[in-house]
Amino acid sequence: VKEYPRCLMSRAAADAAETSEVLFEMSNLLNTGLDKPTLNILIELCENGVNPEALAHVVRELRRESAALKEAEREAQSIASMGLKR
Repeated sequence: VKEYPRCLMSRAAADAAETSEVLFEMSNLLNTGLDKPTLNILIELCENGVNPEALAHVVRELRRESAALKEAEREAQSIASMGLKR
């Protein structure tokens, strides 16, 4: 493991934090709905070679699946509540 002087590590950490903040602001402007931790994970995946277009497709698919599960849960609760009223 290569060791870097503390001042360089601090500067690199500050640069990374600033970049992360700028990307989060851009994400908000584009209404992506991504929170900071999720955005940071996605950025890290891209930095590690994951295809950004494939990653975007996976995120969209997960959102669709999540919405479908939430809707099914709402329907099940609605049916259950109708059964209790009888």
